[in-house]
Amino acid sequence: MKLLIRNIGTLAGIDTRQQPLLRRAGGQMAQLESIDNAWLYCVDGRIAEFGNGPEPTIDGGTMVYSAFGGTVLPSWCDSHTHIVYAGSREQEFVDKINGLSYAEIAKRGGGILNSADRLHEMSEDELYEQAMGRVREVMRKGTGCIEIKSGYGLNTWDELKMLRVIDRIKKSTPLKVKSTFLGAHAVGREYAGRQAEYVDLIINEMIPAVAAENLADFIDVFCDEGFFTPDETARILTAGLKYGMRGKIHGQELAPSGGVEVALRHHALSVDHLESMTDDDINMLRRCNTDLMPTALPGTSFFLNMPFAPGRKVIDNGLPLAIASDYNPGSTPSGDMKFAVSLACIKMRLQPTEAINAATINSAAAMGCSDEYGSIAVGKVANFFITEPIPSIDFIPYAYTTPIISRVFLRGEEVKL
Repeated sequence: MKLLIRNIGTLAGIDTRQQPLLRRAGGQMAQLESIDNAWLYCVDGRIAEFGNGPEPTIDGGTMVYSAFGGTVLPSWCDSHTHIVYAGSREQEFVDKINGLSYAEIAKRGGGILNSADRLHEMSEDELYEQAMGRVREVMRKGTGCIEIKSGYGLNTWDELKMLRVIDRIKKSTPLKVKSTFLGAHAVGREYAGRQAEYVDLIINEMIPAVAAENLADFIDVFCDEGFFTPDETARILTAGLKYGMRGKIHGQELAPSGGVEVALRHHALSVDHLESMTDDDINMLRRCNTDLMPTALPGTSFFLNMPFAPGRKVIDNGLPLAIASDYNPGSTPSGDMKFAVSLACIKMRLQPTEAINAATINSAAAMGCSDEYGSIAVGKVANFFITEPIPSIDFIPYAYTTPIISRVFLRGEEVKL
C-alpha cells in the first residue's frame, strides 16, 4: 500500500540522519527537528520519503490525504502501562480523598491485591474485551507503540492468563505491543507473610511457565519500600534473563529503595517511576555508560498527589528521560500521553520539545524498539497522527485538555476514530 499525506503545516519529530538517533540525552532532548509546508510518503507501512519540496510521483494505487495545515507527529510511545485489568477502583479514589495513602490502602487489602482478586474471577475472553476498550482509547489519543505488563495475577495461572490476553492484543491490533511479566508486583494473598517463598515461586515456576509459552519480552519487579528488596529483585532479574527476558524495574516510587542501583547492576532496560530519585541515583547514572532509560510517570504523581520525578535535573545532568502513562486502575486511570506531556512541562519543568522527545523516541528506546518507532525517519514504521491546525508545537502541552488529533495512522493505514 502507498500513502501520501500532503498539505502538512508542520512535520515534526523528523530525523534525516543516515543512522537515526535511537535516544536523546541532555541538550539533545530540546531538539525537535521539523519542516513546514511538508508532505510524507509511505510504502507498505513504512516511511519512504518526506520533504517540503516537490512531491514524489505517485500512481493510481496511492491513497492521498490532506492534513489541511495540521501538524504531523510520530505516534506516542508508552513504555509503562497496566491496561489489562479487571474493573475499576474508584472506591480507593475516594479513600485517597479521605486521606489514606497508597501504602495504607494496600495494607487494608486494596490496591494491587484488590485487582488480583477481581482478575481471578474473570475469564480470559472477558479480560480481553475490557482491555480492548482501553486499547482503542489510547489509539484514538495518538499512542502507536505500547508496553503492557502483567502483575494482577500473582499466581502462575492468572499471570499466564494476563500474558495470553496481552499476546492476543499484539496479534489483533495495529499497535506495536511489548509484553512484560510482572509477577513481582506484590506478594499474592496465598503467600502473605511468606514473601521468600513467593519469590521462589516466581523464579522456579512462573518464569519457566511464561518462557515456555514465549509470552513476555521483559521482566519487571516492584523494587520499593514495602514490596520487593534489591536482593530479591536481583534474584528475579537474573532468573528472567536466563530465559531471554531483560529487566525493567519499578523503582524509587515510594522511597529511595535501591532500584536505580540494582537496575544498573543487572543491565535493565529502564527504571520507572523515580518520584523518590536522589542525587546519588543521578550521579550513578552519569558515571555509567549504559542504555538504561530513566522513565518518569507524571500521571501517577498527579493522581496520588505525590512528588514528581526530578526530570529537569535528570536532563540537566546530560541524561536521557522517557515519559510513560502508567495506565492502571489504582494509581493512574489514564493512558492519555498528551496529558502526560503537559504534566511533564507544568510539574517537571521540561520544555515542550523535551517532553515530546521523552514521549516518543526515548519511550520507544525504553521498549528497545526505537530503531523502528518514535520518530519520522526513512525506513521506520509509519506510525503517526495528524492534528487539527495548531499555532505551534508548544500548543500541544499548553492546551492540556484540548483534543487536537484529527487522524491516526498505524503501519501506514488510517485507524478509524
